Amino acid sequence: MPSEADDPWSRIWFDTTPRHLAGPGDPRHVTQALRAGGWKHYGDPDFPHVVLASPDYRHTLVLEPTPRTYGSWWRISSRHWHASFSGNTPVEVIAGFTDALLQTAPEVEPDIWPTLQVADWTYERDERGNEHARHPDGITAMERRATLTSDHFAWTAEVALPTGLGGHNRVWHAYFDDRTPRHLLAGFATALVDPAPVSRGHYDVPHSHLVTQVERGAQGEQLAAAHEARLKAIKSTARKARRSAVPTTRPAQAPSAETPASAAQSR
Repeated sequence: MPSEADDPWSRIWFDTTPRHLAGPGDPRHVTQALRAGGWKHYGDPDFPHVVLASPDYRHTLVLEPTPRTYGSWWRISSRHWHASFSGNTPVEVIAGFTDALLQTAPEVEPDIWPTLQVADWTYERDERGNEHARHPDGITAMERRATLTSDHFAWTAEVALPTGLGGHNRVWHAYFDDRTPRHLLAGFATALVDPAPVSRGHYDVPHSHLVTQVERGAQGEQLAAAHEARLKAIKSTARKARRSAVPTTRPAQAPSAETPASAAQSR
């Protein structure tokens, strides 16, 4: 039976804005791009998850849906850092991070905050060095903050709706270790503030009152062709990045797929 990605003309697609509130979308926007960039699948065929590893085995991605959409469905890591995204994080925003993994790292790591400020986010820095930026909608934020018990910093981004009782309900949440390369965070931030609409079905958004959906834009074969063009461009970019990369020693074994037990312990 065809899936949404294999049969995009089976429904009417709506231009949906803003993208950061549009809901998860099709995960193959991320996973097929990584595979086009040379990543291999090492998942357990008897367990419902995806485990991808980069050609040099330096990076891995695990996609493991859970009943909780605010849990860490996506986990991306290297030997020195890790990042995670919850289930409702738009795939186009995650792809800003993962697409950057396929590109040659810049000689000078970029600053993240100007990208948000240019998009009219407010920015603040306190005396401890904590940094915080907030979207004009008041429910979307990104920050770099130290824990209360140490000077270790971590990055987070999230959308959280007020409950009216002083609390908040998360729509989605992203976490980044402070050792995460800044150009990957910059890719995430750039995708997060991109004003371009994303394609969603009429009922494929978690909170319809937060978005505008217009029945226009790419449909059917146009969407399929755009996805194929994206994969072709990714392949070309990945080839150029591999040719310019400094040769590294390759580990003897590929990363083993996470078992259900080990995956549960990692949460």
